Amino acid sequence: MIYSLHVCLWIWFLRGVFGDTNEVKSVSVVEGESVTLWTDIKVQQDDQILWLFNINNADTRIAEIHRQNIFKYNKTVIFGDRLKMNSQTGSLTIRNIRTEHSGLYKLQIIKEETTYRTFSVAVYAHLPIPVINSYSSSQSSERPSVSSCSVLCSVLNVSAVSLSWYKGNSLLSSISVSDLSISLSLPLEVEYQDNNNYSCVVNNPITNHTTHLDISHTCQRYEELTQYKHSVGVAVCVVISLVLSVLVAGMQFFQWRKWKQPRNEGQTCEEVVLYAETTFCTDRKLLLDVDMQTTEIYRIQ
Repeated sequence: MIYSLHVCLWIWFLRGVFGDTNEVKSVSVVEGESVTLWTDIKVQQDDQILWLFNINNADTRIAEIHRQNIFKYNKTVIFGDRLKMNSQTGSLTIRNIRTEHSGLYKLQIIKEETTYRTFSVAVYAHLPIPVINSYSSSQSSERPSVSSCSVLCSVLNVSAVSLSWYKGNSLLSSISVSDLSISLSLPLEVEYQDNNNYSCVVNNPITNHTTHLDISHTCQRYEELTQYKHSVGVAVCVVISLVLSVLVAGMQFFQWRKWKQPRNEGQTCEEVVLYAETTFCTDRKLLLDVDMQTTEIYRIQ
């Protein structure tokens, strides 16, 4: 018991001399809002209040109160004019905070003794609203089951979030992403006649958005889209068939007209024979008398 008392006194002595160096206060905020890191002290004339921010694994001085004068250091443009210090308490306010302002903020309160505090600030981007659409779960254009509908819940460009399907208050499935900014999708198979309350939820540690599934509306749109695609496919096939039929008929008609085209009256039988060996002169009776010696052609009226 005496040993335990000595240990407690020693811990108390260390805290009084060096301050609580192990305490880290977590702060979460949505991007675009303002956050204040409170010191819970009253600044005296000779006090020095120093704020540091960890940039590239190095503590960088960003703001300070010394002898009741406020100094803000903007050598790094990461904060710009967003920083504001309270001259009475030394508390630091970051206005219009961004995700790049996430990290460790260290406070040094230098009085008769030095006290240290650390704040871990997490800045989360605004969450999008989940979008639910029907889709085909197979490679073919037809749905594998006529009694069920495949739906997909999606969110775009998110980081440090979870996307989940709920049936009432029961969790059905979930997927998470860390710091990478990507798109998430989560499928679900539901029955057409299912009257349960399904919902898709995207959330981070401080906020969430929910979209409820309307089975009749979402799956009806799938049916209408499928029927539309089928109708368009049939119409395209019919049009292609008609065009091909017209082209074939036109080619046949052109050949028939060419074959039935009347010959020129001054055309000789010799010219006719040159076009086709089976062509005959039918406009008048002609008698050909070929003289084998002179090879002349006489026309007999």
